Amino acid sequence: MKHTVITRLLAALLLATLLLCSFVACDKEDEPTHVDYAAQLKLDMNSNTLKQEATVHIYIDGDTTHFNVPESVMEGGIIKARYLAINTPESTGRIEPWGKAASNFTKERLKNATSIILESDNGTWNADSTGGRYLVWVWYKTAEMTDYRNLNLEILQNGLAIASNSAQNRYGETCMAAIDQAKLEQLYVHSAEKDPDFHYGAAQEMTLRELRSNITSYEGTKVAFEGVISAVFGGSFYVEEYDEETGMYQGISVYYATAGLPGLALENINVGNRVRVVGSVTYFEAGDVWQVSGLSYSLMKPDDPANFKLISSGHTPAFTPTSALDFTTKKVTVTVVEGEEKEEKLKTFDYAEMALDTSISMLQLDVVGSRTNDDGEITLYCTYGSIEITLFLGLLYDANNNRVTADAFTDKTIDVKGIVDKFYENYQIRVMTLNDITVHQ
Repeated sequence: MKHTVITRLLAALLLATLLLCSFVACDKEDEPTHVDYAAQLKLDMNSNTLKQEATVHIYIDGDTTHFNVPESVMEGGIIKARYLAINTPESTGRIEPWGKAASNFTKERLKNATSIILESDNGTWNADSTGGRYLVWVWYKTAEMTDYRNLNLEILQNGLAIASNSAQNRYGETCMAAIDQAKLEQLYVHSAEKDPDFHYGAAQEMTLRELRSNITSYEGTKVAFEGVISAVFGGSFYVEEYDEETGMYQGISVYYATAGLPGLALENINVGNRVRVVGSVTYFEAGDVWQVSGLSYSLMKPDDPANFKLISSGHTPAFTPTSALDFTTKKVTVTVVEGEEKEEKLKTFDYAEMALDTSISMLQLDVVGSRTNDDGEITLYCTYGSIEITLFLGLLYDANNNRVTADAFTDKTIDVKGIVDKFYENYQIRVMTLNDITVHQ
């Protein structure tokens, strides 16, 4: 009897084991297989689309790159390419989760490419909604690859972009399959995970370019951005950051005098420090000045994303070499994103407006006049040929702590370094120290 029971138990155990193995096998068979759509899709050099080998001119973000092409293809030899079928999170304007990851992904792939081919969706190069960029498929290969990979698809299948008219193009079916797979695998933008490179909080994450090009819309808004301190003056410091698309720096003045920052935070307010700033955008009608104020730092919560924070040190202000002609006449076109629909538009600014609060240098200015106010602050009126440039020196002192007067510069030719400033409607250069002026004898 005991033997029979044991036999039955062993039989039941064996059956359970077999059933379990069967279920495991079924589960493995039912598991979806990851498809490399970027490799499956082949570049047909004989199709009726336009194709052009190119090299990278400037990396912009995850779905926009400027490429070098022959003048016969695009006037100026540069095509500002917007990738077809994809929309990566923002990383050059308002910062969005996974935006930096998408931008880095695109840059890494193209940086290692030995050949890049741009393809149109049909028989012509088609402009996007801004009219200044062209919609393309980007194909690349490295030394180790025999076939080209489609970067648009690679970005989609890695979950670093959402759909953007993805079904309405020549590779629409493959695009939609890549998107569905990324959603199924819950990758990046399709996941519930938080982006470790994005600061979640009340402040709107953005770049200085976004702030400078849309500053009126952010009045009273709490914003967060990064940049390098280029100057410290009184109770304010200036922060600047390079922008690839415009090829120039953008900046802002940050007021901290009344913030009540602890000594640990104040020690980080030094020229050359890269910092994270979180504060509110404020406007002072007297002088038409925009700045960020309301900085804070919690000693009890040093990792609080709302803190004013040191990121790194050892940087130098740009002091971008700038001609008098560019300063007074040049225009800068910037891609801006507006509205809840995130519609992209091209917006044109005066060069000085986009360079406001950044460090520049200018050579060979002839000092033709000056004014000293009741407080002893000096303004120099200069020319470069027929172009007029104004310098605001404020109060300057020599090595012996003696106040410098306008006579030291009158009728002289000088080189200057300073911060682009605005006094009512007029743009000028604010000189911080006597060492920032070189007098030609």
